[in-house]
Amino acid sequence: MNNSKVWYITGASKGIGRSLVEKLLLQGNKVAATSRQTSAFFAITSENFLPLEVNLTDEKSIAISLEKTKNAFGKIDVIVNNAGYGIGGAIEELSEHEINDNFNVNFFAVVKVIQQALPYLRSQHSGHIINISSIAGFAPGLGWSIYCAAKFAVTGLSESLANDLKPLGINVTAVLPGWFRTNFAKQDSIVFSKKQIDDYSFLRTTHQKMDEIDGKQLGNPEKVADTFIELVNNENPPTLLFLGSDAYKRANEKITQLSQEIQQWRNLSASTDFEE
Repeated sequence: MNNSKVWYITGASKGIGRSLVEKLLLQGNKVAATSRQTSAFFAITSENFLPLEVNLTDEKSIAISLEKTKNAFGKIDVIVNNAGYGIGGAIEELSEHEINDNFNVNFFAVVKVIQQALPYLRSQHSGHIINISSIAGFAPGLGWSIYCAAKFAVTGLSESLANDLKPLGINVTAVLPGWFRTNFAKQDSIVFSKKQIDDYSFLRTTHQKMDEIDGKQLGNPEKVADTFIELVNNENPPTLLFLGSDAYKRANEKITQLSQEIQQWRNLSASTDFEE
């Protein structure tokens, strides 16, 4: 049985995206991959590979890339919204420009890609949208308020879309990775607020952990492709997938904390009901 599919992957020039492209091609899939510059893909040579130069903040650029994918491969089976970057800093340290840029890439680009891809998936009555969120989009860390907010938005969008699109034969999964041994901890994937306030100096300590953890992360990016292939071949895939044992542990800790807090404030929650 041939389970090969056509994949469209954003932000695929490095990290998990790059590893996913290479493994999918090795397994006989067709892959369209986006980057700001196609020169980033010079080392990949395959007739099943379509490099695409795309501005993910531009709907027209996205639309053209999806049309090229359909023309090249005849269909589109899987959309992977992988592009993104982290931004550290307290919320009052971050400028409007820094906040908008982060949301434009981490969230609004996801919305734009989905909007442009859905006509293709609806016409097929099939497909799978995989949105790369983060464990920070479920259990936030310290010092990443806007990044966490953007990833929470991706998680929430995915959960609501899963309900809306399931009747159309389209699956949606938000993948929430923990730490993977990629370049995400490096300067080309992480930025920090230009403004720094002394009262938030404790956040700088948590930011320094990025350097300490680099190269020691638990997650193996070479194993992600097999996970994603299993997802898209499953008849009933999860809406949320916590990827990595560290993400699994952190999610369970958050669920336990949330459950305890809900019970603790149960009476106050119910106090606003009409009394029958």
